[in-house]
Amino acid sequence: MCLMNTSFIKNQVAMEDNKPWALFSEVGENGYLAEVTEIMEQHFKIICHKDFLQNPQLYGPKIQAMFVWNARPAAEPSLLSSLPSLKVVANGGVGIDHLDVPYINSLGVKVTNTPGVVSDATADIALGLLLASARKIVEGHQIAVDPKTTHIPESLMGVEVTGSTLGIIGMGHIGCRIAQRARGFDMKILYHNRNRRSVEDEQAVGASYCENMDDLLKESDFVMLAVNLSPATTGLISHRELSLMKPTATLVNISRGLVVDQDALVKALQSGTIRAAALDVTHPEPLPRDHPLLGLPNVLITPHVGTNTYTTTRRMVQRMVENGLAAVKGQSIPNEVKPK
Repeated sequence: MCLMNTSFIKNQVAMEDNKPWALFSEVGENGYLAEVTEIMEQHFKIICHKDFLQNPQLYGPKIQAMFVWNARPAAEPSLLSSLPSLKVVANGGVGIDHLDVPYINSLGVKVTNTPGVVSDATADIALGLLLASARKIVEGHQIAVDPKTTHIPESLMGVEVTGSTLGIIGMGHIGCRIAQRARGFDMKILYHNRNRRSVEDEQAVGASYCENMDDLLKESDFVMLAVNLSPATTGLISHRELSLMKPTATLVNISRGLVVDQDALVKALQSGTIRAAALDVTHPEPLPRDHPLLGLPNVLITPHVGTNTYTTTRRMVQRMVENGLAAVKGQSIPNEVKPK
């Protein structure tokens, strides 16, 4: 019995020694949930960035994968140059605007992301923001729990969602999931995308294509931003675009903060150019505490929590590990990001 246990322990130690090393940010409030690090530990010997910095000369040559979560650890040249064995930077999430893909590739390192697994959770928050803004749910809660409340003010009146027009800018995985949910509210769905979706895709979600984004802005009661951040989409919505929207319209952004010119948005909200905005993303995050967006009554802001569910977080980390293992083993990588 003792011999079997000794043999088992030796095998376990050998397996542990054979695991590739991976660098990650940290466990806790600014990093990963403790429950999901076990997914990484099943396949990698992991070291957090803070511990790595204590002895980069020792750990640097061992690390073959870097897991990036909420843009941390930052894939800066100074860090990458200290990881001579690095084979992959595995990003959690779809957006890779914080990664210089051509530069990382030039080092012989692959870049991956996690499309698909984030779509449902992000679409859920998109509809949640839309509904909360339209029906003033946050304001209603504040009134309901306020000890001074004796009556319900008329100002709590919201706008109808059912039967309204939703314009989705960016009809990728997430945009399609948003359209599926909006269909349940009998919304008329318009979309604008770099490339038109197939007729089958349009029919599946009941969406109509707007080749000209201006037409979508003019007709929509709710404008939903679901694009990736790129040079083409930075500042996509500014003074001109906001001026085309209905004064009763709401802007919902679940993409990236830089897609919207925030100074222009502040002016549009203050002047009544548009009715309201609901944002899961800003630039920077969080906003400075004196930023004018924070003081406007017609703005609803959540702190970039689109993918923050236990189920989606576990799926994201699992996909990061799958991508990382494939890269380390020289296999076909499920979600490699190619430079454009």
